[in-house]
Amino acid sequence: MLSNIQAKLLIVDDLPENLLALEALIKREDRIVYKALSADEALSLLLQHEFAIAILDVQMPGMNGFELAELMRGTEKTRNIPIVFVSAAGRELNYAFKGYESGAVDFLYKPLDIHAVKSKVNVFVDLFRQSKAMKQQVEALERSRREQAALLEQLQSTQLELEQAVRMRDDFMSIVAHEVRTPLNGLILETQLRKMHLARDNAAAFTLEKMHAMVDRDERQIKSLIRLIEDMLDVSRIRTGKLSIRPTRFDLSALVEDLLQNFAPQIEAAESSVTLQAGHPVVGHWDEFRIEQVISNLLTNALRYGAKSPITVKVYSENGQALVEVQDLGIGIGEENQKRIFQQFERVSAKHAVAGLGLGLFISEQIVTAHGGSITVQSRIGEGALFRVCLPL
Repeated sequence: MLSNIQAKLLIVDDLPENLLALEALIKREDRIVYKALSADEALSLLLQHEFAIAILDVQMPGMNGFELAELMRGTEKTRNIPIVFVSAAGRELNYAFKGYESGAVDFLYKPLDIHAVKSKVNVFVDLFRQSKAMKQQVEALERSRREQAALLEQLQSTQLELEQAVRMRDDFMSIVAHEVRTPLNGLILETQLRKMHLARDNAAAFTLEKMHAMVDRDERQIKSLIRLIEDMLDVSRIRTGKLSIRPTRFDLSALVEDLLQNFAPQIEAAESSVTLQAGHPVVGHWDEFRIEQVISNLLTNALRYGAKSPITVKVYSENGQALVEVQDLGIGIGEENQKRIFQQFERVSAKHAVAGLGLGLFISEQIVTAHGGSITVQSRIGEGALFRVCLPL
């Protein structure tokens, strides 16, 4: 509503009684009238407030009304304020012409016509309110435009994220189907082979030694399935912020040494070798299970992409940090891919080994970050890779 916009009016006259009389004519509840006894007082008020109209007496001591109007027209803040001059001089002095030259929009003569004064002030107040309302509408439209643009950008971003999520889901399901099929196929083949031996009453196929071999093969396939499931569960925990960290005090060097002993079959199967450099205990508070998970992922990658090259594992402390380095001399990682491999479902290269869900490094980085540490890689194509885990002591 236009009436909600309060209008400020400025009246300038060197005689207080004239100010009071004029104020009584134009004052209303939805208007504020500011009075000035001189041009200097008027200038001070003009710089502090936004006026709908300025009514200036022409004949004032010091700076007269015309000079004040010229100053107003020369100042950006006051340039567009409508000016109405009031003069006690007769029309024959042609003050009106000089007033319009100075920037007046109207001219009044004393004694003032009450109806004319009220009517003119009403017109300029209405114009001010309409202008103000239009400005507010333009500002509101501009705000709305910016909000719509931001919303559109957000929607486009969300659409891209959804499209990426759908692609990621499809890739994930494809990878899971492929990876789960491998150990399942092994178990199915083993089961069919045993059924065939049983059907033929071939007791020689179930000697103690062969049973041990069967159990070992079954265990490897089941562990592979469990590992896949654990990786998927860890991703779900990370996304929901529920990846638990339970720190205990332990020796990192001893953990890595024990882990390498457990990795002996994988190392032999990969036709590789691992050298451990861990001269001193490195003791700190970390989640032993999670840190073992990180080192296992790095070792698995080194064996997978190491091209049967020797692998070096180093454990040491430096500058208040515990460090574990896993270095291979395999295919290496290009600089453009060194950040990508820490993302979900990403692997080094489709041209080389493709086993696994591409979650190991992603999960490892999340675990190390949850400990307040970092995991980095240094590598060049054909020169192997050095993964370094830093954990605060």
